[in-house]
Amino acid sequence: MTSPRAEPGRAPGLKPSVGMPPGETPPAEGGTSGISYPEPELRKGWGPMPLALIMLVVALVAVGLIAMAVVLLA
Repeated sequence: MTSPRAEPGRAPGLKPSVGMPPGETPPAEGGTSGISYPEPELRKGWGPMPLALIMLVVALVAVGLIAMAVVLLA
């Protein structure tokens, strides 16, 4: 197993007086900009039918809870 620390004299590309020569390390960011392919169209949100079903379930649960409260208080 090798040591994670490199010895300064054996580091690749390192010159004692100059440091790291140009081209030894990759650039900080790519030279391309924008997207490479068209993005898919966004779908519309919830349709009217799923929203109506959710509202119906919520209403039924609310009616059931109110009925339970009335029976317990009576």
